[in-house]
Amino acid sequence: MAKWGEGDPRWIVEERPDATNVNNWHWTEKNATPWSKDKLTALLQGYVIRGSGQECKIVEIEKLDGEATANNRKGKLIFFYEWNIVLKWKGTIDDEDVTGKVTIPNLSEENDIDEIELTVTVDASNNASEKLKVFMYNIGRDKLRKQLEAYVETLKQDFAKGLILPKKGEENGNPPVKPDKEIVFASGFNKQKIELQTVISDDKKVGCQLDVKTLETVERFQCRANELYDALTRTDMVTAFTRGHVKLDLFKGGEFVYFGGNVSGAFDEIVPNEKITQTWRLKQWPSGHFSNVVMELKQMEDHTELKLTQTLIPAAEFEATKANWSRYYWDSIRSAFGFGTFLC
Repeated sequence: MAKWGEGDPRWIVEERPDATNVNNWHWTEKNATPWSKDKLTALLQGYVIRGSGQECKIVEIEKLDGEATANNRKGKLIFFYEWNIVLKWKGTIDDEDVTGKVTIPNLSEENDIDEIELTVTVDASNNASEKLKVFMYNIGRDKLRKQLEAYVETLKQDFAKGLILPKKGEENGNPPVKPDKEIVFASGFNKQKIELQTVISDDKKVGCQLDVKTLETVERFQCRANELYDALTRTDMVTAFTRGHVKLDLFKGGEFVYFGGNVSGAFDEIVPNEKITQTWRLKQWPSGHFSNVVMELKQMEDHTELKLTQTLIPAAEFEATKANWSRYYWDSIRSAFGFGTFLC
């Protein structure tokens, strides 16, 4: 809460003449699904693949299922898209017409372009069809990936225009004037604020000494370490076990928001398949107070151990926090992905 006589910078409308989304602070979302369908259709329908003396053409888009959105949070553009596409293709070789399909089940922001799966099939099996199948596999897939890459680049560059609004002083292309002192906003998603407010013993900040405790626990899962790591870091898998919308930026300083905003924080350290360190808080904790969470993964012969160490938990919230980890994280992960449990 702002002090009497002072204003919270998020609500100072003078920062933008139109008083719209001041400082780009609020989450804004733009539906990109209809635009994406039109763009993908334009890029793929009728596309001709040529090379090595062969030629094939995409004659029909049999399936184009999915959705896409462009989002702005605190001046950062975030894109979500997921498409399942089936293309019909046709070619001629040795005076024989050959038809087949290309299936693209995983066009999404979670996969790099070269990781996108393209499966090539033919409708009939003979010498001519096998030749063109090899052509589509070796040359056609790469050319189609370039078309998909063009869609992603256009989504990020052209469709998202207007999501980030200029601040005061930027309307004419002028750079903003930096303040003498950086303001720390009262939000759970500001990196500097996270670093500062974990110093809970400063009476000037919190008004009194806060009693805190440390939680240490070891959980075992019947899966490989990389599978458990994916469950904790992949947006689709976190969405599956939290059963709700997830915001997850997997990089140092990247923010996360789970369970309808009840859990939030940022990633401090990421060692794939081995270690995840976070600043972490529950919504009902004292304002500005964050704990430190370290999850260490160790793959054993027939299971994976996860050691959780969480420091700076408010003592009054310790038992509830411990129970919530067990119920909403570990039990839910086992149930969602079949990672099993142990009886002893």
